[in-house]
Amino acid sequence: MIPIAKPIIESEELENVKSVLSSGQLAQGKWVNDFEQQFANYIGVKYAVALCNGTVALDLALKAIRIKQGDEVIVPAFTFIATANAVLFQGAKPIFADVNEKTFNLDPESVKEKITKKTRTIIPVHLFGQPADMRALMQIADDHKMYVVEDCAQAHGAKYDGRRVGGFGLGTFSFYATKNITTGEGGMVTTNDEQVAKKLKLLRDHGQSEKYLHTELGYNYRMTNIAAAIGIAQLAKLEKWDEKRRKNAEYLNEHLGGVKGIVTPYVAANTEHVYHQYVIKVEREFGKTREQLKDELAKRGIGSALHYPLAVHQQPLYKNLGYKTNCTVSERLANKVLSLPVHPGLSTEQLEQIPKTIEEISR
Repeated sequence: MIPIAKPIIESEELENVKSVLSSGQLAQGKWVNDFEQQFANYIGVKYAVALCNGTVALDLALKAIRIKQGDEVIVPAFTFIATANAVLFQGAKPIFADVNEKTFNLDPESVKEKITKKTRTIIPVHLFGQPADMRALMQIADDHKMYVVEDCAQAHGAKYDGRRVGGFGLGTFSFYATKNITTGEGGMVTTNDEQVAKKLKLLRDHGQSEKYLHTELGYNYRMTNIAAAIGIAQLAKLEKWDEKRRKNAEYLNEHLGGVKGIVTPYVAANTEHVYHQYVIKVEREFGKTREQLKDELAKRGIGSALHYPLAVHQQPLYKNLGYKTNCTVSERLANKVLSLPVHPGLSTEQLEQIPKTIEEISR
């Protein structure tokens, strides 16, 4: 089976972990500090705060800017549910805006329509590795004096107008096993705001301003030295891996472009896509449903996935909360999208097999 995702762990990761284990200092320490500094330098910001996972990164970012009950936060209707759930964690209300049909990212015009006097923040998601329209979204935020929290969980290394995502607003990253780089589980928040960085560090460690002096309610959201050691090794390879993802995507674009009913990923002119996922749209002209294509691929040993089969507001959680949002593009995309393998672990033979098999299925 060709997997939809495949973490790459090599000798550098193993040696770093061995060094941590030999040191006996397994919890947060020097390795975490070094990872934070290297990641901040890579993104091009002053501060990076390492955390135990990407959902926690979203949660603490919103806590650090004091999102509270009664506030509204605009999120895309088409994304992983964690983006919206982090707003609920604050007692605030996620407001779903629709996305662009081509990029799958927040539509600035839909965002404008959703703004009220209660709106405090916008969370653009750089979905599947494609940067959102940050120029337009930052302008909206500036006009309304709002924060922007970037969900960069799927976009390590992606660029918009030559700048890496995570360097526009508050950046939040995930290092889950399937991401472009991994620490197994892990997260990071990036910022140029010293006070926000201090707040994040306070909140992640039980609200301690110094050892056993707790100045506010905090959490145990720390990253371990073991995870950071893996992250440092992975970060050094990120550019190489992202380039391999782009080359794999170019091959798939070239060989799927002529298959009737298959729409290959669109890339905006001012962005650098890093293809966390390679997501096609399966149109009626293909002759088989998306689910049929997925099943046929599986029978032939090719993994695929539905990212995502429902828009967030269609999930039972949000239906039970009374959401009746009208985001027609998001709902339509949820019925069409299919992710194909694009990861850097693909061999040449595996890569060639993917479009060849889809073409065979289409006949």
